[in-house]
Amino acid sequence: MAQKNSIISAIDIGTTKIVAIIGRKTDSGKFEILGVGRHDSKGVRRGEVLNIEETVRSIQAAVDEAESNAGLKIKEVYVGIAGAHIRSQRTSGYIQLGSDEEEITEAHTNELMDQMYNTAVNMGEEIIHVLPQGYTVDDAVGVENPIGVAGKRLEGNFHVVIGKISAANNIKKCVTRVGLKVKKLVMEPLASSRAVLSNDELEAGVAMIDIGGGTTDLAVYRDNCIVHTAVIPLGGYSVTSDIKEGCKIVLRYAEKLKKEFGRALVNSSDKNKVVKIPGINGMPHKEISFVHLAGIIQARMEEIIEQVIYHLDSNNLRGSLGAGIVVTGGGSMLKTLPQLMSYKTGQMARVGKPRVAATGDSSEIVHDPALATAIGLIMEGHDDLNGKNKNKESNNLFDFETPVAEEKTEETENKQETTQQKNGKNIKNKVKTLFGDLFDLDDTQM
Repeated sequence: MAQKNSIISAIDIGTTKIVAIIGRKTDSGKFEILGVGRHDSKGVRRGEVLNIEETVRSIQAAVDEAESNAGLKIKEVYVGIAGAHIRSQRTSGYIQLGSDEEEITEAHTNELMDQMYNTAVNMGEEIIHVLPQGYTVDDAVGVENPIGVAGKRLEGNFHVVIGKISAANNIKKCVTRVGLKVKKLVMEPLASSRAVLSNDELEAGVAMIDIGGGTTDLAVYRDNCIVHTAVIPLGGYSVTSDIKEGCKIVLRYAEKLKKEFGRALVNSSDKNKVVKIPGINGMPHKEISFVHLAGIIQARMEEIIEQVIYHLDSNNLRGSLGAGIVVTGGGSMLKTLPQLMSYKTGQMARVGKPRVAATGDSSEIVHDPALATAIGLIMEGHDDLNGKNKNKESNNLFDFETPVAEEKTEETENKQETTQQKNGKNIKNKVKTLFGDLFDLDDTQM
């Protein structure tokens, strides 16, 4: 029987959407999503809150929907943080132990990590994460877990993630005004990595690229350690804006064009296909060539990929990606994007979908790459509450074929299950609804 304190809630505050999600880990050891709420994001630009009031309203709408679908109220949440203000750096430190025979304990590693939180940063910045990359005990280099090892000197290498204090405070302020407590801020690419990457990929070396609305997040892993993170200030909204300008249409039509007919590579077989856009205020419709549309999208996606390549090559990482590249986020759903990614980087590429069990009708939508960050926040929250070191979870936690809902015996849990069944279809319909049948497809030559 699930305990109430096993329920974890999270909020992903993005440029184009805000997602509130409620989940837990069942007694069978699988993650289960209980409720999801999505709402258009207002007041956020490239991961940073620019309008408090609009952002609060958007968060409230997403939270209300998630609570309704889960049949319960939430009080505290794990919140993702991203944006162009995020940066990272490598640093190291050491502590001296009493004697050569003294065993290293968790208190020693915690003391070393606490030192890293005192690393000097620029004015107006704060340290968000300190991530171990490896330890050295006396002359033994490359110790993954030094606890229990005897030595006189413990040295560690760390990946430090840094962000703007004002950006973090604005996010906390918005969530607090909704009546929720921020349990912890988590860097969004770390959360996305938890949802879509396997332990084998983390060991072999992999680059996770999360293409969001306002930014593209990069996280590179090797030998089960994170070795590089970066935020590129371009994303899916940039593609939509390019389509708007290049096709001379309104933004909502550009977004629908991207989702329904967009592809990342120009295909010669599409040269005779056009799509008709409704005219504005009674004006004649406009015909847009598939080739023209793909050309606009490909140009912007190549710009994003080139910046990814720059980060990989400047840190000598492209040659160590044994598992290639995993692209996720809403922007990853562009047709032929993995092929373009492989062609430009010379690496294998795949689309990363969250791998998590779910209940009822919600089982379809939780495998949406656009929910990777939100689901990863649930997983990070579970580890945080249980004091577990991330990336140590077994892959058996995930059930791809037959997600099993845990049996509920308490009265409150029965109420929660009934509410989910009642509202599950509404979630799916809201996620899938766009703007209706606005466009007509024409295969004839222009």
